[in-house]
Amino acid sequence: MPLVTRVTDLIGRTPLFELAATATGTRLLLKLEQFNPTGAAKIRMAREMVLDAERLGLLSSGGHIIESTSGNTGLGLAVVAAERGYRFTAVVDHHACKDKLRAMAAMGAELVYVADEGDDNLATSAREDLAEAMAAERDGAFFTEQHNNDANAVGYYAVAEELLDDVERVDILLSSVGTGGSLFGTATRLRQLGCVPYVIGVEPVGSIAFGGPGGPYWQSGTGTPPGATIGTAVDYSLLDEGVKVSDVAAFATARAVAAELGLMIGGSAGGSVHAALTRLEEFPPGSTVVTIVCDGGEKYLDTVFDDEWMNERDLRSPDSEREVLEMLRRYTPAARRTLVESR
Repeated sequence: MPLVTRVTDLIGRTPLFELAATATGTRLLLKLEQFNPTGAAKIRMAREMVLDAERLGLLSSGGHIIESTSGNTGLGLAVVAAERGYRFTAVVDHHACKDKLRAMAAMGAELVYVADEGDDNLATSAREDLAEAMAAERDGAFFTEQHNNDANAVGYYAVAEELLDDVERVDILLSSVGTGGSLFGTATRLRQLGCVPYVIGVEPVGSIAFGGPGGPYWQSGTGTPPGATIGTAVDYSLLDEGVKVSDVAAFATARAVAAELGLMIGGSAGGSVHAALTRLEEFPPGSTVVTIVCDGGEKYLDTVFDDEWMNERDLRSPDSEREVLEMLRRYTPAARRTLVESR
């Protein structure tokens, strides 16, 4: 890679990892977005939202960016704000992982909480209402409004381009849906490039984007909780299928992948990988299945990967972890199986 002078120059060209393969030639590939700065995909759209606001004259020198965030968008905006000379205020709740909040503060972000210490409920709607109100009353402030910002999806167009640089085609694109930008932005650009994948969105049980009853859930940075508005970045015209994965299954998958392969993925990515593994043999033979892993697991050492935290919330299931381990071993790609057997 060439010498660079800005952190945002390091965005992109993230690796593809072959997690699983069937005897019929279907492969499950993970687009490992934790190799971006901030360890997450959302820095892609954070940069695009700011650049778009500048082009439209919504942000000027010395301006103030305000966003409601569960962490990864805020981390990306903190980087972009620091580079481009803006103030950044992140409106947050205590449902977010503490390491994300600490990292935003370390990069100069102002954190404004919508709930008191000890209240760890997800408060997406309250966060967004406060962020909008703050931006309206402050001179030079701009609410990036990630859920309803067209630049969100555009920020992920490069993911599609990178995928088609690395593989001939993408037959199934399966990934978690929070704002919807990563899945639908990637799907849009794939279509523009002549590749039309079957698109499967994944959300937590309790999220309302794909219907069904709403309820609480612990998967961070994904889904649409009851009371929140489904944003315009969720493009149902591109969606072929929406599925739900429980917190227990999602977290068991993240933990099993870490234990078996030494690969740390986030909890919501665990949900996507679980959905893909359980469906892998249903896909047409020879399919290339891609899941966007939106962030790594290192940010969740005090939650998903902490036995005490998991047990307190009745989220830990050794049986579920064993089931995922069995699938990972059943679908071990030939190259990795040969490597293990030769040692």
